[in-house]
Amino acid sequence: MKDILEEIVAHKRMEVAQFKDALPESEIHRQVEQLMKAGDTVSSMSKALTEGSGIIAEFKRRSPSKGWIKEAGQPDIIPLDYQENGASAVSILTDEKYFGGKDEYIVRARQSGVTIPVLYKNFVIDEYQLFQARLCGASAVLLIAADLKKAEYRSMLRTAHDLQMEVLLEMHSEAELEYADEMPDMCGINNRNLGTFVTDVQNSFRLASLLPEDAVKVSESGISDPLTVRALKLAGFKGFLIGENFMKSDNPGVALKDFIAQI
Repeated sequence: MKDILEEIVAHKRMEVAQFKDALPESEIHRQVEQLMKAGDTVSSMSKALTEGSGIIAEFKRRSPSKGWIKEAGQPDIIPLDYQENGASAVSILTDEKYFGGKDEYIVRARQSGVTIPVLYKNFVIDEYQLFQARLCGASAVLLIAADLKKAEYRSMLRTAHDLQMEVLLEMHSEAELEYADEMPDMCGINNRNLGTFVTDVQNSFRLASLLPEDAVKVSESGISDPLTVRALKLAGFKGFLIGENFMKSDNPGVALKDFIAQI
């Protein structure tokens, strides 16, 4: 079976090179520096997860495995609906080719009134993308262990913190858990194999006890039942990234509200 992750990362490298041609690194660094000097701050996602519902409601219009989920979904409507219906944070897909996203969607979500933490959800393989995330208004960035060598991850974690953003480290296998030794702000267990896109929520239960005891644990993907969230909480998870379950409904905000009421 073709490894989808390898294909995505190969395309991402070409895409980042194009971004750098359009907006050189020196210029995006300058713009972010100006933003931070002007007093622009972002809120803590890890704190929000521990204090609220723990739901990271995702704005995801399409996926490689399912195709279009909600092609007409608007980033200035759905993320705000999520906020108003109890989400602790919002995840916004910014990969365009495979997920139908854009950095602009975070900008539009912020302009619509979204003030809760926003996760920059992409395949981050270059520090340039951390500056893109900060510039568009993200509070935290997803770093995927399978995409990065440990030294690359360590450097990106440091840079993200320098930019005042938190890091959600995503792991899928026991072998990747050593990345958590670097103390990310949040430790995510992806229930979806990014090579095959096969999903199994048991992956979170299997790996939970192997994570640092004080880690802010996040279960990602394949969560569609409030009872599963209850069980994950008992296993020590504080965050629950849910996208497709809400996005495929007629009204994602109402679907979220109903889901939280059943937890």
